[in-house]
Amino acid sequence: MTLPTDKPLRTIRSFIRRQGRMTAMQERALVDHWPRYGLEAKGGLLDLDTLFGRSAPRLLEIGFGMGDALAEMALAQPEQDYIGIEVHRPGVGRVLGKLAEQGSDNVRLFCHDAIDILNQRIPDGSLVRVLLLFPDPWQKSRHHKRRIVQPEFAELIRRKLKPGGIFHMATDWEDYALWMMAVMSAAPGYENLAGAGNYSERPGYRILTKFEKRGQRLGHGIWDLLFKRL
Repeated sequence: MTLPTDKPLRTIRSFIRRQGRMTAMQERALVDHWPRYGLEAKGGLLDLDTLFGRSAPRLLEIGFGMGDALAEMALAQPEQDYIGIEVHRPGVGRVLGKLAEQGSDNVRLFCHDAIDILNQRIPDGSLVRVLLLFPDPWQKSRHHKRRIVQPEFAELIRRKLKPGGIFHMATDWEDYALWMMAVMSAAPGYENLAGAGNYSERPGYRILTKFEKRGQRLGHGIWDLLFKRL
C-alpha cells in the first residue's frame, strides 16, 4: 500500500454528489427546518458559544449520511453540541425532520464539502471529538488519492481539536482501515488510544446502523480507530 506524502490541502474531492431522489417529506423538512438548524458555507469562523447560546463540549460528524447516529447522539447527550456536515441533500432533509420531531436544539448542519467548512467556518481548538464514520473507501488503487484520510487532513483535524480531543474513524473495509492506521500512526501530534497499531472497541456512543448490522450478519469486519490530540 502506497501512502501519499505530506502536501498542501488538495482540491481533489473525496466525494461525488450522488443526490438521488428526494422524498416529498425530505423536501418539506429542508424548507421548514433549515432556518432553524442549517448553516451556510460562507461567513467566516463561527462563534460557537453565540451559535448555540451556551458554552458546551462540541462534536463534529463528517459525512453523517442519513443522520440516524447524529440525531440519536444529540438526543442522548443534550449537554453536548453537535455540528454535522453532509453533501447529499436527501440525508440532510431526513435528519432535519428527525431533529425537529425529537425537539433537539443542540445540532447545526452544513450541506457542503467538509474540508471547506473545516478551513473556513470551524475555529481551531474548538472540538472535543470529530467523527468520520464509514467514509467512501474508494477501493480502486487509482482512486486512493480521493480518500479523505490523508496526512494533510489529519493535520487539519488536529488543529480543530482541543488538546485531548478525539478523532474517531470507523470503516468496514479492511484495506481502508490499514490505510487510516498508517496515516494516523505517522501523523504528528496524535496518540492511538488503543496503543500503537491497535484498533479500538466500538465506543458506546457510536450506534450500530442498519447497514452495519447487515454487514455483521454477512461476516464483514468493522474497524474503529480513536486517536487523541496531544
